[in-house]
Amino acid sequence: MSDQEYTPPKVWEPKESGGKFASINRPVAGPTHDKTLSVGKHPFQLYSLATPNGVKASIMLEELLALGHEGAEYDAWLINIGEGDQFGSGFVELNPNSKIPALADHTSEPPTRVFESGSILLYLAEKFGELLPSEHVARTETMNWLFWQMGSAPFLGGGFGHFYAYAPVKLEYPIDRYTMEAKRQLDVLDRHLADNAYMAGSEYTIADIAIWSWYGQLVLGRLYDAAEFLQVESYEHVVRWAKEIDARPAVQRGRMVNRTFGEPDTQLHERHDASDFDTKTQDKIGQS
Repeated sequence: MSDQEYTPPKVWEPKESGGKFASINRPVAGPTHDKTLSVGKHPFQLYSLATPNGVKASIMLEELLALGHEGAEYDAWLINIGEGDQFGSGFVELNPNSKIPALADHTSEPPTRVFESGSILLYLAEKFGELLPSEHVARTETMNWLFWQMGSAPFLGGGFGHFYAYAPVKLEYPIDRYTMEAKRQLDVLDRHLADNAYMAGSEYTIADIAIWSWYGQLVLGRLYDAAEFLQVESYEHVVRWAKEIDARPAVQRGRMVNRTFGEPDTQLHERHDASDFDTKTQDKIGQS
């Protein structure tokens, strides 16, 4: 692949592009193979991987359980996107867009499918009446920031993250372009959090879960090995907020669910019971 100037053809045709995710990129939707999704015993069935989008759903479910909502119990099944699990027929039926996370609510008949991480957060918040203010102004502010994250994160992940960390060739123009935008977004957050404890004001909400999963983990040095490059320590209010949320026990548990990377004691490939955090992390399975 050349780093010289590219002249687009009159009609684009797909070709092998290289890079970390080249083997799963394709220009069409739909399943590539038949595979039925597993279903456990709990009301909610989560199919995911512990990416920044994936952990939003598992953190939300763990927060609801911590608040005493036994009805939020869930089974979490691993969808390994590097191996193309998201293109199995069962997963595509649950989410025609073939992206994680996806959730099935078995308290309804037939089960209600919920896809897109922001939709999952909103669905669970409304179902259990938690982490979404009922007062109109505060609710609107929460939704403002939730939708900000959903619209902004593609520039951070598919833009900055892809060209900085995953593209087969490091090119100055796209890295500079998306670094500029990533830093602008961090500055938006830093200015807001200078005057607010949380994204919607004084109350922890689904907006914090959504934004922390991307930008909080970024400033904590967990995404793209880019903390020094982006000078994340200069966004002191974002760092303060990120550390505070990171210390929440439900957040720590949620980060572990469907995790297949990092230290073995942080990996819980599947979650079917609260006790799994103590007995079925990858380090313990390896010792048995």
